[in-house]
Amino acid sequence: MARRTLSDRGLAEEAVQETFLRAWRASERYDPELSSLRTWLFAIARNVVIDLARMRAARPEPGDSKAERVPDEGEEPMENVLRSWEVEEALKRISDDHRQTIIEVYYRDRSYAEVAAKHDVPEGTVRSRLFYGLKALRLTLEEIGWTR
Repeated sequence: MARRTLSDRGLAEEAVQETFLRAWRASERYDPELSSLRTWLFAIARNVVIDLARMRAARPEPGDSKAERVPDEGEEPMENVLRSWEVEEALKRISDDHRQTIIEVYYRDRSYAEVAAKHDVPEGTVRSRLFYGLKALRLTLEEIGWTR
């Protein structure tokens, strides 16, 4: 993730080292009730990568065209990766029926009728599972610190 975001292997290695150093120093603040260790580490890594990217942008190396490029407003690939992991973690915490229904309808783009036929349940049950599944997912995301 760091190498892909920073486009520099050496800087990415520095980011990983700094991530683990910060995690070690802040280990007493980690709360497994709020998020998984993976999500917590990636949040730290995201901050480290942002810091290093800003540092590199402030002092670009000669001939480094990527360092001279100004990212578009709202362009934050790391945010998208972290958000995906948080959603994945939240999906693991809801019931199997709700999780399967959300995945079938939203990620696999299947109709209610297709999902109902696949799971051998009425279409109304699929709609109900989706409604309550999304509600459970929202609550779970709020518990792990999700912000809109």
